[in-house]
Amino acid sequence: MSPTRRDVLRWGAGAGGALLAAAAFSPDAAAAAAAAPAATVSPSSWMSALDDATPLTALTIPGTHDSCCTDPMHGTEWSHTQNWGVPGQLQRGIRFLDIRCNGLAGTADELGIYHSDNYQYVRLQDVLDQCRAFLAANPREGLVMRVRNEYAGGNRLDDTEFQRRINHYLDDLGYRGLFWTNPSWPTLGQARGRIVLAADFGNPWSVIQWSSGTNTWFATQDTFQGISLAAKSQAVVDWFDHAFLDQGSPRMYVNFTSYANGGWPKVNAAAIMPPVRDYLNARRQQPAHFGIVPMDFPDFHTDVLQLLIDKNFIGR
Repeated sequence: MSPTRRDVLRWGAGAGGALLAAAAFSPDAAAAAAAAPAATVSPSSWMSALDDATPLTALTIPGTHDSCCTDPMHGTEWSHTQNWGVPGQLQRGIRFLDIRCNGLAGTADELGIYHSDNYQYVRLQDVLDQCRAFLAANPREGLVMRVRNEYAGGNRLDDTEFQRRINHYLDDLGYRGLFWTNPSWPTLGQARGRIVLAADFGNPWSVIQWSSGTNTWFATQDTFQGISLAAKSQAVVDWFDHAFLDQGSPRMYVNFTSYANGGWPKVNAAAIMPPVRDYLNARRQQPAHFGIVPMDFPDFHTDVLQLLIDKNFIGR
């Protein structure tokens, strides 16, 4: 599929963009991309078909936002962002989890999964056990997990106590070997069978540190309120363009499609995701990687989920 003139102009904008666009859209490259269909892989094992030497930052990684918020009874429809539980997400190709914790009421050492101050009746150890079981069954897959101190409600924890409880999980409960806790992004080979920790809590540790903006490790779009639904869809599309023009970046691009203003997450997703699908579908044969794309309700938008997975097999 050949790009339109508008695409070439758009992707050629910015520093260095013209050179990148020229390389991406040379006749030979365009012909090769058009001739190469996406590989047919199982969603439960799509990473297994990729080369070990691939940097994790050079992938397109489907994810979920507020990954454990599956029941509106645990809050309201405002806090309901997923229908699939973590095992179902992983089986269907999700490889980024957004895990948000407060202290678990009635315990001295445990963490519960929350949306703000709404407990989701899932413990951190439940999530980790589900991930470990999936990785044991699919050892050539790897995960990225944002672990966030939600710091909300009566069970909020300060940074020192949150760190202590994370160390309790890693060391006392024996989960440290499950995690990649180095301060740099791994290759896919290094990440296989492991969870790459992105720490979203105050800490002095030498690990990958989350950013909802830009830091050493991340370049993130997470505008979730204060703009219209149409503007949010445009923000997602624009961030895909940013990622396209920065293919050699050492940072992991993150592009949240989730939005919390003016309507329930499922209603917002129904408005935001069609333009995202159209953007990806128009470029389905174009080699590129877009980083992590966290979504609400991927079960309602399985075409987008598949387009994101397929992106990893174009031009490889």
